[in-house]
Amino acid sequence: MTEQTAYLATTADAYDSVATLYADLFRDALDGSPLDRAVLAAFAEFVRGGAVAELGCGPGAVTAHLRDLGLDVFGVDLSPAMIGIAREAYPELRFEVGSMEALDALGVADGALRGILSWYSLIHVPPEQLPAYFAEFRRVIEGGGHLLLGFFEAEGDPVTPFDHKVTTAYRWPVDALAGLAAEAGFVEVARMLRQPGEGQRFRQGCLLMRQG
Repeated sequence: MTEQTAYLATTADAYDSVATLYADLFRDALDGSPLDRAVLAAFAEFVRGGAVAELGCGPGAVTAHLRDLGLDVFGVDLSPAMIGIAREAYPELRFEVGSMEALDALGVADGALRGILSWYSLIHVPPEQLPAYFAEFRRVIEGGGHLLLGFFEAEGDPVTPFDHKVTTAYRWPVDALAGLAAEAGFVEVARMLRQPGEGQRFRQGCLLMRQG
């Protein structure tokens, strides 16, 4: 098993083990996050009219929220248990087990997507592997399409691992994350940083990028 496949297996197993609890805890998370809802609504305005993927969709609540915003959206996640919950909760939507850096395995062709949402899912990717993910995102997003990233911000520190409740995750300086995306051919459109909410430890960020 390579380092990359080991990370994928570890992440999938970790989320499988907490899938039911995670779904219960975060089913209504957007209800108390008006800033997050605003960012998702802006993303929807940019990508409406084409196919959209939520990569790392977990139990599917955010995918369903995007559907409610008028998007033609499907979800992908490493965790079979998470995908099982999503399919049961939202049977009218498409959910697939898969890895976000290998969308060809799911039949996603070059330029097939108007947009990608990665909502706190890239946080588990080892930093040295992240360029491959951005390259895959660029492959499948059409010219002028958009990518929205949600992440934990490093607040001036370098990329920093932390003890995420499910499995190891990384906090990113917003400029460093935007720079990696730019190296893959994305152009920054907007960014948002917000202070931790109740029960949260770190500042949280969003980056909206356009396929250049």
